[in-house]
Amino acid sequence: MDRLTSMNVFVKAAELGSFAAVAEALRISPQMVAKHVARLEARLGTTLLSRTTRRQHLTDIGRNYYERCKIVLAEADAADATALEMKVTPSGTIRVNAPVTFGAVALAPFITRYLEHYPDTQVELTLSDRVVDPLEEGYEVIIRIGELTDSPMIAYPLRPYRLIACASPDYLEQKGVPETPADLVHHSCLIYGIWSPSMPCRWLFYKAGKTEEVRPEGRFRSNDWRALLYAAINGYGVTLGPEDVLREEISVGRLIQVLPNYEGPVRPMNMLIPAGLRQTVKIRSFVNAVSEAFGLPT
Repeated sequence: MDRLTSMNVFVKAAELGSFAAVAEALRISPQMVAKHVARLEARLGTTLLSRTTRRQHLTDIGRNYYERCKIVLAEADAADATALEMKVTPSGTIRVNAPVTFGAVALAPFITRYLEHYPDTQVELTLSDRVVDPLEEGYEVIIRIGELTDSPMIAYPLRPYRLIACASPDYLEQKGVPETPADLVHHSCLIYGIWSPSMPCRWLFYKAGKTEEVRPEGRFRSNDWRALLYAAINGYGVTLGPEDVLREEISVGRLIQVLPNYEGPVRPMNMLIPAGLRQTVKIRSFVNAVSEAFGLPT
């Protein structure tokens, strides 16, 4: 017999005054009620309930034990409630890996909002443009830009990662507004990545089913796009960057989109979950929140 069950039966017997009343309340036989109480008494080596044919009452030890049993049963109920709440309320640490630019300028603000909404969660965000091994490195959620390769991962498609070209109003006033991608060769371009003569930077633009390629030139290159964004806002040239971020700069007038009649590079973006990872509440809530914030339009 389970000790907590026996304690519960004993508490009911003390409160209801008879084994028959307990049997009816708990839907067990009076004999089973007696067995639960007898088991506790045998375990403790003392009498808890003094019983006659007409009445029963708690012994002094039984009265003290009754009060303690109520505390133990209340704590057990609280423990169960906590476990059940954790099944429906996200809690714990979520380890996330994302590309550097997207993670820093788009995902990080989303994560702060997520943490505010779910105060029992923590997020460890690692930014890296390299391919990571989720099993070896312990990542639970991975966001990747580009075509997917075959892998044992569950993929959730997100909005395509669109790039647009922008420059500051002061720069365009001084240097003029490019009308076609080819005009960019006459402009100072802010180039993401460290390129070499054998592997030059290429910007691709699309219009009416045709592709136009530009090999931009400029005095400022960086492997961190946030540095290029700062330079563009301060009038040092044309940048090609993520639309989600640049739209905010455009809306407040710090930047102006150039070549708006052309579509810039578009790359697929996916959220990946290791196939063998147990889908806990914290993982499901984070995946759903990311899908809602960055997912494909329905």
